[in-house]
Amino acid sequence: MTNRFPRARWLALALLLSSPAASVLADEFLPPEQAFRYSLDSDGQKIVVHWDVEPGYYLYLKRMGVSSTAEGLTLGEAVYPQGEVHTDEYFGEQVVFRGRFDVTVPITVAPGTSARDIPVTLKLQGCADAGLCYPPTAWDTSVTIPAAGDATVPAATGLDALMAQARSTGGFGAGGDEFLDPDVAFRLGAVADGPDRVRLTWEIAAQYYLYREKLGVKTGSAASVGQLVLPAGEVHSDEYFGEQEVYREELVATIPVARAGGTAMTIALDVTYQGCADAGLCYPPITKTLNVDLPAGGTMSAASGGFVSKQDKMAAFIRSGNLLFVIAFFFGAGLLLAFTPCVLPMVPILSGIIAGQGANVTTRRAFFLSLSYVLGMAFTYTLAGIIAAAAGAQVQAVFQQPWIVTVFALLFVVLALSMFGLFTIQMPAAIQTRLADASNRQRAGTFGGVAAMGALSALIVTTCVAPALVATLAVIGQSGNVVRGGLALFAMSLGMGAPLLAVGASAGKLLPKAGPWMDTVKQLFGVLFLLVAAWMLARLVPGPLALLLWAVPALAGAWVCFKAAKQARKGRPWWRSAGAVTGLYGVVLLAGAALGGGDPLAPIPQLAAKHEELGFRRIASLEELEREVAAAHAAARPVMLDFYADWCVSCKEMEKYTFTDPAVRDALAAAVLLQVDVTANNEQDQALLKHFGIYGPPTIAFYGPDGIERRNYRVVGYMKAAEFSALAREATAP
Repeated sequence: MTNRFPRARWLALALLLSSPAASVLADEFLPPEQAFRYSLDSDGQKIVVHWDVEPGYYLYLKRMGVSSTAEGLTLGEAVYPQGEVHTDEYFGEQVVFRGRFDVTVPITVAPGTSARDIPVTLKLQGCADAGLCYPPTAWDTSVTIPAAGDATVPAATGLDALMAQARSTGGFGAGGDEFLDPDVAFRLGAVADGPDRVRLTWEIAAQYYLYREKLGVKTGSAASVGQLVLPAGEVHSDEYFGEQEVYREELVATIPVARAGGTAMTIALDVTYQGCADAGLCYPPITKTLNVDLPAGGTMSAASGGFVSKQDKMAAFIRSGNLLFVIAFFFGAGLLLAFTPCVLPMVPILSGIIAGQGANVTTRRAFFLSLSYVLGMAFTYTLAGIIAAAAGAQVQAVFQQPWIVTVFALLFVVLALSMFGLFTIQMPAAIQTRLADASNRQRAGTFGGVAAMGALSALIVTTCVAPALVATLAVIGQSGNVVRGGLALFAMSLGMGAPLLAVGASAGKLLPKAGPWMDTVKQLFGVLFLLVAAWMLARLVPGPLALLLWAVPALAGAWVCFKAAKQARKGRPWWRSAGAVTGLYGVVLLAGAALGGGDPLAPIPQLAAKHEELGFRRIASLEELEREVAAAHAAARPVMLDFYADWCVSCKEMEKYTFTDPAVRDALAAAVLLQVDVTANNEQDQALLKHFGIYGPPTIAFYGPDGIERRNYRVVGYMKAAEFSALAREATAP
């Protein structure tokens, strides 16, 4: 064939793939090993290459080939299925293959040759519809060839003999070919799904099915495997096995893999399965050995128990679950997250914007303002998540830098002052005019401004990670499935914003329309803005100074309540009581700051309940971590590693409510306790986060006494003490 691909274009492509620009391509195009997956098997008479080409990619027929240098083996001409005609800019009209297809190569094995693994070279070239053509390449692999003579006429016994006899006599149907060969009925493939996970795929022929309880995976190589993660199947009533869960059409499962070291390696998996045909034939259990190339990366221990973390279960659900169910599930997960301390500050932000409408607010306008805020938050959260997963960066951590948090907090202070009507006090005319114009535009509720506020809130206010978030980021980052991961992330964001829509829909009915009451309501929302600002700044300053910050909204609330009591015709005792309580709390906060306190829920340190804290040892680099884990391994002790940040609310919850529990302390009595403070998000912090492939705190990792991380026991987000103590006992057990 004449090569119509210009040499200059080959050179340009080679330079591009070897340059820093290749990292940009990696965000848009799959590596060829993922775009063009394959598996091989042989029955002694032929070699079958099972190709699985990702959607949006294709292989050229004339660029494909199968060869081998093995002695005593002769390969015939490869037999290809019917492809599709593709008009190519450089090659002209070509036959290409997409999706799943098989290439069959007849072989002749010299007599007396024993069963063995023989080398096979696959030649190929493919392209992506989006515009990238990969260079021609050759992949070296191997396939097991049965002994000559053994595979040609196998000794049929039991069910195999029955099948052979039935086919020869037409007993299975008029043509005698009603039942498929098991390798055709259940086509199995395996591929690495990241450094510590393997994805298994069965293509199941129509009117055939696999039993869930008959599936199993073992390995005899220098690795171990955990529990097979399977999607939900369908219920099938079986004549012999009773009611069973089965899979039809396609089954995608994942299994965690443990190895002692982070270098790339090839592992052999023994995969067992059993299936049947609807027409009445059940095949005997089948075990196949598949070689899987694992890339370099983190290690884990999967052999300990059958525990699978919440985020891993959710990630498997995103990959293989019904898409509508996935969207509904993650909307519900977001709805639950909406009531956590990480998301609740959005309520006063949005309510204050609506309250700034004054007396002209309507239910319809308030709802659409809320919708603008929620959509701004959801789109930003989804886009930032996709970028973070694809780039391996901690986008939210970048927005937790002190100067960014301070600027955003000061914005809320400015909005609070506008609610109090104080812009004209002690401000130059030029600055006062600009601030007033900006604040009035925000109060006027421009949809773009409200959406921008929602976008900023997504990055700065909602700072905690959770299993649902990590699962979506893992699917995007590891498998490149942006559509499923992005839809799950967007559904979760909408769930987080659903209560905000309720706030918007009710605000027009609940807020007074005119009179001094409207001024009081606006001032109360100004207090809430000060509360949000104090919550944001308190994470950046020492405890006593944080109490002073909390005292500001408390004393401002007392002032608003006493002012309302003077103006109110009814309810004066209620307003006075509320003012007295908030004012007293503000005074207590000031006293607590003077006494060295730091907890706004227990301001006076001398009166606060004493809780013995866990004795964490702080580490700051990957080298320190490896040294500490090695020392713990030498002493046969497990390790718990806690990722913490001052701006992480769930981290504070874990410290206050979980780590202080006696059962948790008892479960961790034998463990070495390490902690990484990623508040600064410096280069060393980012290196540690990237090494573990995590997206932010709170995240807790466990190492067994063998010095290997037990990846399937990772904890993401806040976990109550009872659940955490049980998990910690299992994760640190020998």
